[in-house]
Amino acid sequence: MNDQRNHGSYSRESTAVSGKWQRINPKMTTRNKVQKGKAMGELKSNFNIRRAGIMPCLLLLVTAFCAPAMQAQTRVIVRDSLGLPGLNLTCLLAGCTVVESLGDPNGQLFLVTFPAILNPVTDLLEISQDLGIVDVEIDQVVSQQQPESNSDASYLTDETPTSYYGATVWQAYLVQPANELVRTAQTQSTFNVAGAGATVAVIDTGVDPNNPVLQSVLVDGYDFTTNTSGGSEMNGAPAAPDMSDAQPATLDQRTVAVLDQRTVAVLDGSSYSDFGHGTMTAGIVHLVAPEASIMPLKAFTSDGTAYDSNILRAIYYAVANGANVMNMSFNYTSYSQELATAIKYSNSKGVISVASAGNDSEDIMVYPGGLPGVIDVASTSNTDVQSTFTNYGVPPVFMAAPGEGVVTTYPWGTWAAGWGTSFSTPFVAGTAALMLGNNSNCSVSSIPTGLADAHFIDNLNLGWGRLDTYQALLTCRLAL
Repeated sequence: MNDQRNHGSYSRESTAVSGKWQRINPKMTTRNKVQKGKAMGELKSNFNIRRAGIMPCLLLLVTAFCAPAMQAQTRVIVRDSLGLPGLNLTCLLAGCTVVESLGDPNGQLFLVTFPAILNPVTDLLEISQDLGIVDVEIDQVVSQQQPESNSDASYLTDETPTSYYGATVWQAYLVQPANELVRTAQTQSTFNVAGAGATVAVIDTGVDPNNPVLQSVLVDGYDFTTNTSGGSEMNGAPAAPDMSDAQPATLDQRTVAVLDQRTVAVLDGSSYSDFGHGTMTAGIVHLVAPEASIMPLKAFTSDGTAYDSNILRAIYYAVANGANVMNMSFNYTSYSQELATAIKYSNSKGVISVASAGNDSEDIMVYPGGLPGVIDVASTSNTDVQSTFTNYGVPPVFMAAPGEGVVTTYPWGTWAAGWGTSFSTPFVAGTAALMLGNNSNCSVSSIPTGLADAHFIDNLNLGWGRLDTYQALLTCRLAL
């Protein structure tokens, strides 16, 4: 496969392919449909054909396929109520290939590819009418766009070693303004909570498994970009930096990391534009809930892009493997039926979903933040002012959290400060882990109520206000 990913502003962009095709595959005729119906009759009786949501998806497909060619194969997400046997038969007739299951509990959701020599518009219109096909959508690409750092993080240089739950951390990590605003230390000591017993799935670029601060709380994860276990961010990473020559340096406009200049030059390339993102978000979860387990789920590559199919796989994996909270520091601007279905399923299993509002400075609906049951998080400054880059508006914004100059862990055991709603989100996810962990006495149903008891900052565009971890714990305990 020779796939190339599209890039955009925190948006889901359709895979573009050539509008000129030579048709050589067999036509999905009525006779073909009858053949599939007969073949599947023994697998499922009394079948009701459902096509809800098919036509809107196909309109998207037609638009996508009118653009110039960008990849050799067309990737499509297909739900077939007859499962793998039914879809295999459909692809036998239509010329497509079933690549893999996407992990939904009913075994109905699959990634399918069409070779470039086939006309995907015609073929997809045809298979959507076939027996058992419930939903069809392009395996679109989500790209993370981060804002430019617009404030100083001079406190990042405070390297004073401090003990924190079995690890030695920089004092800059613990006493930074963002952490003090949300009252993490006060919450932990007053309620005797640290998140033990809770698991947070971090769907991102992976996590450095050897990070000295995080390694003791990491549980088995997965790398969906390479289909390997672990969820490491370090596969294909540059050589380790020379920390004897390290100093704060700006990377990709939204991160200041303590690195040597050689490593900075390497990471400034587009292929590493989002390297470290997952380790950074995991570090903020750990700051708030230091005894919570972290499940690294790598759906994004180091260039900051992910296929929709890998995000869906990560969500279903998180639910199946015992996650209590999902941190999703990403969003799309277009609705995905299968994303909505996956989130609805996670909600039904009592998983708390937390997602970022995005960094486009707009009042817009984004996903998964705009989906029912998801806590959508905007960003505020260290002086409780709405960040200039954050998306806003209710809905989808549920609340805000600090997202400017947030000090956190970085690969190779060093430290960084980040700007963006990506770094606001794990403050809330970590708080949810505190609320679900040992000694919290909070129920799953009380989590949104507790989080909503936030610090009001006189800005109705930011939902319930800025996160107050102490108040969230107090309120959820009283809600029982």
